[in-house]
Amino acid sequence: MKKPLWMICTTHMFIEVYLYMQVALIPVLIKEFQLNILEVSVVATIPSLVQLMMNVPSGFLAERFNTRHLLFGSMLIEGFSALMVSQTSSFWMLVLGVSMIKIASPIYHISGLSQLSSSAEPYKTSRTMGFHNALGSLGSAFGLVSLAVFLSTLGWRWAYLFWAVPVLFWSLMVFLFSKLEVENATKPELKRRGGLRRLSLIFSLEFLVFLVAIGIWGIGNTGSSTFMTTYFVDARQFSESAASLIFGLGPFVGILGSLSGGYLGERIGTRKALSWVLISSAILLFALSLMSHPYSLIIIYLLYSFFSSSSWSPMNTLVTELMPEGRRGLGFSLYFLIEMIVASIAPTLAAGVIVLFDIWFVLPFSATFIVTSLILLQFLRRT
Repeated sequence: MKKPLWMICTTHMFIEVYLYMQVALIPVLIKEFQLNILEVSVVATIPSLVQLMMNVPSGFLAERFNTRHLLFGSMLIEGFSALMVSQTSSFWMLVLGVSMIKIASPIYHISGLSQLSSSAEPYKTSRTMGFHNALGSLGSAFGLVSLAVFLSTLGWRWAYLFWAVPVLFWSLMVFLFSKLEVENATKPELKRRGGLRRLSLIFSLEFLVFLVAIGIWGIGNTGSSTFMTTYFVDARQFSESAASLIFGLGPFVGILGSLSGGYLGERIGTRKALSWVLISSAILLFALSLMSHPYSLIIIYLLYSFFSSSSWSPMNTLVTELMPEGRRGLGFSLYFLIEMIVASIAPTLAAGVIVLFDIWFVLPFSATFIVTSLILLQFLRRT
């Protein structure tokens, strides 16, 4: 892989360090700030809304500004926001700080993935996306494991402080030493076409079906991940640090899952690979809700994490296959826009399900949405 692509993938690792920390902390925040399950869900909902509002602007930024500057800016925002979170003693200041961290994600992802899809050789796109997502899984795993360590020693705020230093250091590395350029000009054939014809090239029926399917999948994926540590603590009686550690093992397994998803998409086709991954994820979520023995529960959770992480590579690859090359920045911004709309409502929706039924019910609830998205994806052409 070329050096600029490694720079992008390493930046992805740092961007994802804080990805799951706030949801892993939900059992801790309930106790520390005396909250109920619906109140604490805003720590996932409000940051997702902020991230949502940044997606379309980030798509336009990706088409107009140098990738190196956007990656530098995303790292800078994330690092200073993490420093803010590490010093807060107010729940609402925590929500504000996490929201600011979330701003960095669309700025990075849309510019980084646009560069990645343009620079990778077409027949290696799926594999390159696999490496990209594997580094992201590694980052989120590092974040969760460090959180588990600090929860049992110095306190959870130290996890945010600990990672702020390397994040800010890497921002300087990206700015000073990376050579990341992206062609921002729209392809000539798209420029020559106007009006409805141009819109039909960008917003094809297949791409719209794909976006709806991703939105439905996101309800299941976000609902289960938001309350997974709460499920471990409340339903299966794990300690908070143990639940965070088990949750943190998921992204480590996700490294292999991301690589496997990229390889599988290359071997059997992107749509077929995504279908196999989604049905496996749904079955394992159903099984996870039935597990009571600790070791069985951990094994099923790790298998679920493997297949859940395998989904990202074919999804990202499908965006590049369904969008014209000159408009992939916009394509990724719409893709992430749908994800964030769903991520902003799914935690509250899942919390409502927990209140009405029980914590375990969130898992089959989430699996049902994943199966629905799988059915919709069958309407895509075979790729």
